[in-house]
Amino acid sequence: MKTEITQLLGTEYPIIQGGMAWVAEYHLAAAVSEAGGLGIIGAANAPADWVRQQIREAKKLTEKPFGVNIMLMSPYADEVAKVAAEEGVKVVTTGAGSPEKYMKMWKDAGIKVIPVVASVALARRMERCGADAVIAEGTESGGHIGETTTMVLVPQVADAVNVPVIAAGGIADGRGIAAAFMLGAQGVQMGTHFIVTEECQVHENYKDMIIKARDIDTRVTGRTTGHPVRALRNRMTGEYLKKEAEGATFEELELLTLGGLRKAVVDGDVKTGSVMSGQSAGLVKEKLTCKALIQKLVTETEELLKGTFLYE
Repeated sequence: MKTEITQLLGTEYPIIQGGMAWVAEYHLAAAVSEAGGLGIIGAANAPADWVRQQIREAKKLTEKPFGVNIMLMSPYADEVAKVAAEEGVKVVTTGAGSPEKYMKMWKDAGIKVIPVVASVALARRMERCGADAVIAEGTESGGHIGETTTMVLVPQVADAVNVPVIAAGGIADGRGIAAAFMLGAQGVQMGTHFIVTEECQVHENYKDMIIKARDIDTRVTGRTTGHPVRALRNRMTGEYLKKEAEGATFEELELLTLGGLRKAVVDGDVKTGSVMSGQSAGLVKEKLTCKALIQKLVTETEELLKGTFLYE
């Protein structure tokens, strides 16, 4: 399981935990890093002081590398970018924009920069501006999504860039990790399966809904608005899709989802909240510690790769 990604990140395994808004806080990030992966704190729309506190709390729980995911459309992005450099974070992953204007500051601070990309064109642009690796995220993932599947996106990105590629979207077990390696990835990013770990602080209702989910239970809202989001189907997604089909305005649709993720994560409202989840939810059947989950993933992957050109 030693790859270019483990060398780049200084981790034991090439497994990264997704920087999920409201979900990826310091307890989860530290537990994943302690277990040999790379934990990520999701800054989302949070102010810089909150992110600084999260980083400091994570450092109390682990001495291993962890990262911060910065949503570049956040009104606090400039301040959070500075906090990452000031606090000595080892890795920054980015989404919803281009990190080019922060690149010199982060590089000077010794930070590895890994943008999330949903297209070959964006992957090439990120490589040109100095990215150390890219996360090629397929449409199977939860939350905000692109259109291309992981199966076809990852090999095309791997062919297009010279930096290491990390596969994301639809990966929840050793089969997914082994497949990602075969597609040309050097590591994987997983979100949905980490939500149901014991260290994850989300409401138990959210975890239970993922565990009960079937293969057909995710829905994508917002395709007509240009902001598609994948979540588990519930009353909110049903109302949203109905209104969307009837031609409701963007503002009307936004009212349905305002504060929806917090509702689900913090309050446990899985009926009218937004239970963001990838299509891999149907593969998630049990709650484990981060250590147990990562060991299970590694064992499964190694068994599958024995005898292939990727494993000696």
